[in-house]
Amino acid sequence: MASPMSLGGKITFVGAGNMASAIIAGLLRADPSRAARITAVDVAQSTLDRMRDAHGVNTSASTSEGVAGASVIVLAVKPQVVGAVLPQIAAAIAPDALVISIVAGCSCATLEAGLPSGTRVVRTMPNTPALVGQGATALAAGANATAADLSDTNELFAAVGLTVTVPERSLDAVTAVSGSGPAYVFLFMEALADGGVREGLPRDVALRLAAQTVLGAATMMLETGTHPGVLKDQVTSPGGTTIAAVEALESRAFRGTVMSAVAAACARSKALSGS
Repeated sequence: MASPMSLGGKITFVGAGNMASAIIAGLLRADPSRAARITAVDVAQSTLDRMRDAHGVNTSASTSEGVAGASVIVLAVKPQVVGAVLPQIAAAIAPDALVISIVAGCSCATLEAGLPSGTRVVRTMPNTPALVGQGATALAAGANATAADLSDTNELFAAVGLTVTVPERSLDAVTAVSGSGPAYVFLFMEALADGGVREGLPRDVALRLAAQTVLGAATMMLETGTHPGVLKDQVTSPGGTTIAAVEALESRAFRGTVMSAVAAACARSKALSGS
């Protein structure tokens, strides 16, 4: 069984792209001394050089050398190379190592099948705001993962934002809400700013106001725990400007359109992952 202190040992990131870099940065913000225990593995020497310069971590171009002795292995490669990387990990992985995957569309069962029998796997679905420490990450335990493994994985991703734990079957829905969700929000912010420009605001002012409004509203909901419908009603005065805007949105099926977008993204995620 894994120790709940797995993050106290060697942590190896197989794949050293933007998401791996963001997680490492978050871990080092919490404890700079971890740099000596983190290894980044990548086939591109230029990527390894950037990781070493940015974070002061160890680097390796060899997957098998990089994962040797690691208590936690974070699989952060592109989905199309998983099949080539898993045998390299399997050949060198420690018997008690935990494998945490951020590979989109790759199931726990697929990972477990390519690793030694009994390997503990936790699958995760982070989103791009993790790059600025404001991510939303869902965690799903594989067949052999323990509560301690979920705790360690939670610690890893809490360094870059909010975490939730869900059954693996829910990850397609997570993809549709928080994985693809930043794109919906960016589209909304762009439209909100365009509306301001139409009414005479300078573009830079409209964009800053739109972004801060979304940030403030999201922070208000998370910090107060108040339902968004209640918060909306608090802004909406009888006969005022906000209710006029809400009417315009609802007359064009705003909420129904967003729900349809989530359904479309979920269906596409299922099709891509074969779930």
